[in-house]
Amino acid sequence: MYIKNLTKEQAKQIIKWRYETPYDFYNMDDDKDSLNELLHYYGVFDGKDLIGFYCLESFAQVPIGREKGLYPEMEGLIDLGFGLKPELTGQGYGYRFINFIIDEIQQKYNLNKIRLTVAEFNKRAISLYEKLGFEMKSSFTANNTAFLVMIKKL
Repeated sequence: MYIKNLTKEQAKQIIKWRYETPYDFYNMDDDKDSLNELLHYYGVFDGKDLIGFYCLESFAQVPIGREKGLYPEMEGLIDLGFGLKPELTGQGYGYRFINFIIDEIQQKYNLNKIRLTVAEFNKRAISLYEKLGFEMKSSFTANNTAFLVMIKKL
């Protein structure tokens, strides 16, 4: 696997990814705002195939949570968000995918913690994050969806 900045064409591919219910919550809108945001993300590739993406800092936070001050700044902590291509989810690929991303950002930043936010209904992802060493630290509700904020100490 390797990482590179997303091109406009690759960002458009991601916008077209469609997850099955209930994960369709993560489907992106096909609009200019989504495209512009994705251009701040990094693509994760396996060979020539775009298999996922990740984003950092404010791009990885739920906007309402950020507005309410639910993401306190901490020295040595970075927020991480990511997505795996729909065809690859639920097949045990996520552990390797997320570990790869964590290793990459650890090499770039002086970190001692990584924080992520996940929708509470996404039990499959929460179970994976716990296996990766993330612990639930807080929760909040935004737009009728409950979210968990999880932190992994490095």
